[in-house]
Amino acid sequence: MTTLTENTVAGNDDRRENQNNTEGQNGRKLMIALDVDGTLVNHDGHMSPGVREAAQAVVGVGHEVMIATGRSLNATLPIIEKIGIERGYAVCCNGGVTLRLHPELEDGYEVIHKATFDPAPALRALRERLPSAKYALEDADGNFLSTERFQDASFGVEAVGVDFHTMLEATAVRVVVFSTENTPEEFNEAIRHIGLAGVTYSVGWTAWLDIAAAGVTKASALENLRLQLGIDPDLTVAIGDGRNDIEMLAWAGRGVAMGQAPEEVLAVADEVTHSVFDDGAAHVLRSLL
Repeated sequence: MTTLTENTVAGNDDRRENQNNTEGQNGRKLMIALDVDGTLVNHDGHMSPGVREAAQAVVGVGHEVMIATGRSLNATLPIIEKIGIERGYAVCCNGGVTLRLHPELEDGYEVIHKATFDPAPALRALRERLPSAKYALEDADGNFLSTERFQDASFGVEAVGVDFHTMLEATAVRVVVFSTENTPEEFNEAIRHIGLAGVTYSVGWTAWLDIAAAGVTKASALENLRLQLGIDPDLTVAIGDGRNDIEMLAWAGRGVAMGQAPEEVLAVADEVTHSVFDDGAAHVLRSLL
């Protein structure tokens, strides 16, 4: 693993002034996957001018730049717009939803893949182990259902309050579990105790658990897109900071962890850049110009 610093950012010799030239470093187009929270924006949701400008520049030279986030669709679209992606793809819901972007499409995008699952077994098991936690899920139609008036900006829409039994009957794209009374370590212990069969999960910075369909991660969705685009694995780059980025960083030919990432994320990365508070993503993005 290499630690990136301001002085070790590479790629300036490959900079292209002609924005119509869609070739990347060494004359080849790159596929660049960008996490959002903790990577492009800080934990208050703010994107610095330096990160925005660097991302826009990388989009402008024609690389396949795509957002890969745990956020749901409506919370992802403003980020896509802010960094200027009009054509291409995006991965939402930790791989559960894939978008195709094009200005000629209605609303500028279409959902081309959605991975759904039955959330009931996982919800029942978690409820027994974490009775004080709050639960929310995104259904197949993009609606959010939640208990305990649970709302979060990553949903992108206002969640509808329902009882727990109603949630058990839904078909889910994404399930979120949150608690102010448990630690991430307690979440991990609960998961080890019950064993979450038939789903993929990741535990966040706080006592926050994201659940997707079995085998579905950011990496699985990105790999489908890579195959579709015919891009060599060595020409893939990913930047992220969270435990839900572990598979994505391992998947990428160049996986870069943000400086503030937890140890298990740093361990799988090829490089570590500065933290989100020091525009770490901008340093990496500028190295791709």
